[in-house]
Parts: sequence; structure tokens; C-alpha cells
Amino acid sequence: MPEGLDIKTLENWLWEAACVIRGDIDAPKYKDYILPIIFVKRLSDVFDGELKSLSEEFGGMETAKEILEDDHSLVRFYLPEKARWENIRKHTTGLGEYLTDAVRSIARENPPLQGVIDRVDFNATESGQRIITDDKLKALIEVLGRHRLGINDVEPDILGRAYEYLLRKFAEGSGQSAGEFYTPGEVAILMARILDPEQGDEVYDPCAGSGGLLIKAHLRFREKYGEDASVKPLKFYGQEILPSTYAMAKMNIFLHDMEAKIKLGDTMKRPAFTEKDGSLRKFDLVTANPMWNQKFPQEIYENDPYNRFVHGYPPSSSADWGWIQHMFASLKDDGKMAVVLDTGAVSRGSGNEGKSRERDIRKAFVENDLIEAVILLPDNLFYNTTSAGLIIVINKNKKRKDEILLINASELYKKGRPKNYLDERSIERISDIYLNWKEEEGISKIITKDEAVKNDYNLSPSRYVSTAEEENILELEDAARLLKEAEEERKRADEKMLNILGALGLMQ
Repeated sequence: MPEGLDIKTLENWLWEAACVIRGDIDAPKYKDYILPIIFVKRLSDVFDGELKSLSEEFGGMETAKEILEDDHSLVRFYLPEKARWENIRKHTTGLGEYLTDAVRSIARENPPLQGVIDRVDFNATESGQRIITDDKLKALIEVLGRHRLGINDVEPDILGRAYEYLLRKFAEGSGQSAGEFYTPGEVAILMARILDPEQGDEVYDPCAGSGGLLIKAHLRFREKYGEDASVKPLKFYGQEILPSTYAMAKMNIFLHDMEAKIKLGDTMKRPAFTEKDGSLRKFDLVTANPMWNQKFPQEIYENDPYNRFVHGYPPSSSADWGWIQHMFASLKDDGKMAVVLDTGAVSRGSGNEGKSRERDIRKAFVENDLIEAVILLPDNLFYNTTSAGLIIVINKNKKRKDEILLINASELYKKGRPKNYLDERSIERISDIYLNWKEEEGISKIITKDEAVKNDYNLSPSRYVSTAEEENILELEDAARLLKEAEEERKRADEKMLNILGALGLMQ
């Protein structure tokens, strides 16, 4: 890697490029324009490097070009003449149209990139005005032309980290939409250390976002095994519902030089990874951060052809335990999963009179000794909410039977702007407690299954590990959700009663 082109240089350079077009379009959208162009720059520089190697092999550049024209398989991705950076950079008029044609020509030549870099029309207008002008596009291309991004110019991990930095910066300006594509990097690192992937493992994320959780598992694996990582590498699988986010994930995976199968589609309605008999494919590890408290109609659960919701149907007010059951059904017999969810997922319904579907599903997981750990995270880590989240670890092959480790990491953070963050020391401390199964005063506690039963299956770490005097007050949102669930149960009971009365001939 050339002297000076380190991670900080790359980050500053790419962010400067992003800032060139920031004023023209809304913050949530400008990532859709700059990320494909950065991707094209990487593709073009890698292609140039491969073409140079071929010219040395075949004794000249013109000969290499002729041979490559006949056999595109000699390079990883073939770039048509108009899509090569030197030609894009030379173009001065009608740049939006030219750039759109260029990325579409790349997608035509390389089917795996279809729907990835060719989604954006750089010539698009709104209310008769160009969304991004040719002048801004030209300025962006000039900034991106300062450094080369070829194989011999920058390490994939360094480029990938710079790209992840860009995603974080985009998340900062994206408000509620940030949660659709970005999990804070330090949370993803913590989850990767908890899952601790081993050689040959297959890793799955059913709501992949921009691919960060899979990438952090890849980096943790590389860190753990070093040169031996290539002996039996990890295999990665992901599914994402939003086309724009799917495109980011595919680009992110490529820039990290990873092999992964990322599919576009609705995981809850139609899982992409199935066996020939139609059953779900099973994986060694599952890592995910689904949208919290999604609302799905009951038909999703009641008419499920994949036999996923055997522990009970979640209420329509929150799909948290629907997602957990999908992931659980996607695990091999000795598999493990880590999922980030709203804090209410481990406590809603506990301690209340009457029926609670979430509590009953949680009860089934506790009774079957499947929940290994719950980690409460600090407030204000996530970009689409100030609320704390938590990580639930479910393990089909628990080493400590009938025990659950609860970690209250709510105070293990650093203040940041605009968000708090977990520093390396906090990540190390939390993962050490989990991996070594330790109790630490004011941080963690190991409870038995009997204690969980005694507390009506409430697994909130703050209930067992107090960092300060806390009042156990039900959040308004949770109270409203419980009320809605009770109303649904009453409606079901009424319908059942009416059916019974009708069968007895007591209904007019």
C-alpha cells in the first residue's frame, strides 16, 4: 500500500467526495449516488491492474486487450471501454446520462452486479430540476480520481473500513432510515466476538442491511486464525428486503473481498435459502439486527409453510419473537445465534395477569434451555432511536446447562456526538465476561432456569444486575403493546365462544 494512503487518509478522502454533492440532495439519498461511483472506481482500478498483468503475460497491452475482448473470464469483472475511469473522467458534457449508461453497461457485462450498481439514474430530475447536476458529478469524479483503489494500491480491509466509515457518516444524517441499513460498528464487533466463528462455519443474516454484521464476523475470523483463515474459510449468506440496502450490502461485501451469497427479498414471507424439499437451510451461526417491534399480520405466522413458529405466534404488535423463531429454525442442531432487539423483548408480559404471547414464547425457550445470555446495551447507540437495545444469545449446544448469563453493560460506554459508543475496552470486557462465563459485581450475574421461572421469565439484565437504584416502571410503548395484545386475545376468545354457541345451536 502506498505510503500515506492509510485508513485515515482514505476516510477523509471519501468523506470529502461525499461532501461535494451533499448540498444538492437529502442526506438519506446522497449515499445512493456516491457509493456506486466509489464502487465503479474500485472496479475500474482493479480491472486496470488485471489488464496490466495480462499485458505482461501476453507480451503487450494491445494483444492483452484483444485476448480479453474474446474471453472476459480472464478478469473478475469485465469493464466496457466507456465504463473505465479514464473515459468517465474525460467526459465533460451530458455526464449524468453518460455515467448512467456506463454503470448499466457494467451490469449487463457482469450479471452478479445487476441491481447493485445500476439502480440509480444520475440524470434523474425532480420537479423539472436535476437531482444532482453535471457540475457536481464532475467535481465528485475529480475528487475520487486523486487516489487509485486497485489491488496493489489499497488492502481490501482498509478500503472496506473506509467504506464502513462512510456508511456510519451517512447513518448520522439519515434519522429513522439509518436503522434500515446500519448497525453501529462496535455492536457488530461485539456480536462477532460473542459468536466467535470457527473454520468452515456458515454464517447467516436474514435481515442483512448493508452487510456489517457478516463483515465483522469475517474480520473476527481473520483476526482469530490469521494465515490459516483461508484453509477452511467461512461461508456467508444474507437476505435483505430493500433494494437500495441490498445494493449497499453487495458493494460492501465486494469491497471487503469476501465471498457471500446475498439475496433480495422478504425473509419473513419468503426465505431465500431453502433445501430442495422446501425446508429452511440450516446454518452454524446466525447474526442479525432486525427492525424492532415490526408489525406483521397474523397470517404470516398461522399460514407459515416452513414450520418456524412452533413455540407460539407473536402478537401483531411486535415481530421480535417471530424473528427469533425464524433464526432459531435456521440453525443447525449445534448452532448459535446473536440478535439485537428492543429491551422489551425479554420482559414484556412477565409479571402481568392473564395471557401474554411474548412471555409464553419466551417461557418455551427458557424451559427448553435455549437462551444462553442476554446483554443490555447502553442508551443512544443506535442511529434510529435513543433507546437501549440488547443482544440475545441463543445456543442449541449450551455448555452450561440450566444457566443464563445476564450482562448489564448499560454504563459501559463513551459519550459521543451525535451518539454514544462502546470503546474497545468495553467490547473486550463484555466479550470476556461472556466467553469466560463470569460473574462481575455490578455488571453480570449467572441465574438458573429456576430463577428465570420464579421471575415469570423476565430476563432483563437490569432486574438482576442493578447499576443504581432503578424504578421498575413499564414504558408507555410497552404498556400500549400489552393492551393491544390483550384486546387481540379477547377478540380470539369471543370468536371461539361464538363458534361453540353456534355448534350448540344457541345462536340465532
